Amino acid sequence: MADTPPKRTRSPRVSKTAPDTVAPAPTQPPKALAAKAAAAKAPAAKTAAPKAQVRGTTPQPATKAAPVKAAPAKAAAAKSATAKATPAPKAKAAPAPKAPAKTSAAPRPKVVRATPIAPPVPGAPHLKAHKNLTQEPLAPMPVAGVTAEKAKAAPGAARGAGKPAKAAAAPAVAAKAPRRKATPLPPSVVMPAAAVPDAPKPPPFMPAPAPKAEAPKTEASGAEAPKAAAAKPVAKDTAKDGSNGEVRLPDPVEMTLAMNRIAEQAQRLVADFVARQAQTPADGTAAADPMSIAAPFSSLPANLSNLDPFNLGGAFMEMTARLMADPNRLIEAQLGLWQDYLALWQRTAQRLMGEEAEPVISPAKEDKRFKDKSWEESAVFDFIKQSYLLTAKYVQTAVRGVEGLEGKTAKKVDFFTRQFVDALSPSNFPLTNPEVLRVTLETGGDNLLKGLENLLSDLERGRGQLAISMTDYAAFEVGRNIAVTPGKVVFQNELMQLIQYAPLTETVHKTPLLIIPPWINKFYILDLKPANSLIRWLTEQGYTVFVISWVNPNEKLAAKDFEDYMVEGPLAALDAIKDATGEEGVNAIGYCIGGTLLSGTLAYMAAKKDARIKSAMYLVTLTDFTDVGELSVFIDEEQLGALESRMKSRGYLDGQSMATTFNMLRSNDLIWSFVVNNYLLGKDPFPFDLLYWNSDSTRMPPAMHSFYLRNMYQKNLLVRPGGITLKGVPIDLRTIKTPTFMLSTREDHIAPWKSTYAATQLYGGPVKFVLAASGHIAGVVNPPAANKYSHFLNDALPASADDWLAGTTQVPGSWWPVYADWLKQYAGPQVPARTPGDGKLKPIEDAPGSYVKVRVVE
Repeated sequence: MADTPPKRTRSPRVSKTAPDTVAPAPTQPPKALAAKAAAAKAPAAKTAAPKAQVRGTTPQPATKAAPVKAAPAKAAAAKSATAKATPAPKAKAAPAPKAPAKTSAAPRPKVVRATPIAPPVPGAPHLKAHKNLTQEPLAPMPVAGVTAEKAKAAPGAARGAGKPAKAAAAPAVAAKAPRRKATPLPPSVVMPAAAVPDAPKPPPFMPAPAPKAEAPKTEASGAEAPKAAAAKPVAKDTAKDGSNGEVRLPDPVEMTLAMNRIAEQAQRLVADFVARQAQTPADGTAAADPMSIAAPFSSLPANLSNLDPFNLGGAFMEMTARLMADPNRLIEAQLGLWQDYLALWQRTAQRLMGEEAEPVISPAKEDKRFKDKSWEESAVFDFIKQSYLLTAKYVQTAVRGVEGLEGKTAKKVDFFTRQFVDALSPSNFPLTNPEVLRVTLETGGDNLLKGLENLLSDLERGRGQLAISMTDYAAFEVGRNIAVTPGKVVFQNELMQLIQYAPLTETVHKTPLLIIPPWINKFYILDLKPANSLIRWLTEQGYTVFVISWVNPNEKLAAKDFEDYMVEGPLAALDAIKDATGEEGVNAIGYCIGGTLLSGTLAYMAAKKDARIKSAMYLVTLTDFTDVGELSVFIDEEQLGALESRMKSRGYLDGQSMATTFNMLRSNDLIWSFVVNNYLLGKDPFPFDLLYWNSDSTRMPPAMHSFYLRNMYQKNLLVRPGGITLKGVPIDLRTIKTPTFMLSTREDHIAPWKSTYAATQLYGGPVKFVLAASGHIAGVVNPPAANKYSHFLNDALPASADDWLAGTTQVPGSWWPVYADWLKQYAGPQVPARTPGDGKLKPIEDAPGSYVKVRVVE
């Protein structure tokens, strides 16, 4: 047989029915071509043609061919009978290629590109690089004398695939070969672009893929096991859905269901929006809002100031004018930025070439935005991170370096510049966040659909305003698993409920303890759970504890002012405690704005010669508002005017406004981290009791809130003798002779500790000042059993806060025992424990009462 196959001719019958252009068949082995030529000369018969086998492939069963004109032949019948009785011989499998010797890099099989003289037959190792071989069957090869229509019309062509061939009269070679599925190849056989010993590295712009485990070796040949038995890749960070870092295509059914849910949510939001816009001005929303479509156009000029409630336009215009007045400073800053970028480009190029390079700039330790390892491992994402940090540093430094700005204006520009810079972080965008990209590939985009559902749910929960979910709200319930210290509500009025807690000791101190919490938040921050409850801990120390639970006001209480909170709050509580226990004197604790109210109440009582409060303890309380930190950026005439207009139209200040204000003080932790987690990663927020309390916001009566902001924050009148008047009495804090214990926290962003320290030079009685580590909440709620943080002690009280700190002694652990030791001297002797309801006041309901359960956003 000749080595060169005969020249191929095209059959006239094929040319009539086949397409005008027929792709040339791949070169076939000599044996197959010889057999084909011999069969073409033989008389055609009504039988199935056995397919030519290629060494190294699995033999395919024969099928019935389409009938063609042929003369009967006894020899052909005998051949077909023999073919039926004798099974087709099994072909020997081609030996698997040997794995190359191990090198320092990951082991890869050494494969040499074969000369394409053989047809693309499944099972040939050198064709593994063609991925379509494992996905699509081979294209049919044109055969002389057989058209495509006749091949399709052949009886049993489809049914005969994969079954033993039946007897036929004679072999026919003109039948169309059935489509064959390619045999999967071992995973170790990979066709690289060139024979190289080392595995190629992933592109630097992609997140680091999960490492794959080595496939086990077979004992017989030493080759790697087949794909079915190969070890599954193990991801470094296994996704919750079990994807193990693998790319998953979207499920059309799941996507359809998700889109239906999204459409329903969007429809409800639109309907709610239209209903709110249709409200009349009497309802307090539509016409009072200058952005409302229901507002008459004639009222827009008078309300255009509301379009810039923070008065940012004027502040930034002044900053820009002063910045341009000193171009040398601006040019110097730009040259510094350019030099930093040159260093960054140079070191990024070194990383791309495989070299080590130190970062030009690194995020702060407390910055959690870039905690994912891909920000460090990927050269491109590391470049994005560092370029953002360099630009942010440049912008903020340039803004802070502007000279001639008034103090409050400078603080406002700096604060809102940081808000803009934080919002533009690459971690907040899906295409520049490697973690979001990785999760999107692993889930097939399900995270983005789930994130859109979360976004719409938050808009729906906030009644059109974005109320970002910070925790799983269904996991907590006030009175069920938070605020569970046993007690009874023994008194209530329009503004508060008074709770008396059940004793946990057989005897208690004679003098009861009254806690006045802030009404900007809810009291159960001091009673989240038994392990960290200050209320329960004080009860275990043998005190009869009373707590004021403030109402969540609505428009009916719009006229309640600061004076009403004093009269119906601590003064009413003192009378009720006397009825409940028979004791006139109490020890009092005021927390945050509750402490501010306590100081005003003590000054009022001092003027009235009322000494029922034996000692006062102030938790992170401001009385001197000279420096209130970043909260001052919200206090100016323009913003207060806009706020008062909004409160007047509604009858209260919405709790969401207060929550947003405090969240902006730590926007990366309390805003953007949840945007990424909930909306980009599509995750549900983690159940956390502290964040549940933080989201449980309260409303403010307009009269009280306006009095507080203008007289305390804006004018700082409380610290001035006679600056404010409560119930006709000028207030002078210097007249307070009550023993005082003050606690402040070092990282407090709401009540800066140096500002709270100023009160030590103000009160007339003995004062003890303690500084705790951590912030406004964590520094206060720090039980001794946790053994966390520390506190600083110094009995001396110099005029300067820095001087006091320089002479302190740092003590590890909680400050609670320090207060308990200090309080004993004012607590009185031990008496039998008092149970709620033993006195004149009978229980109204179980603690924590009903006032605290009223929520602004469900």
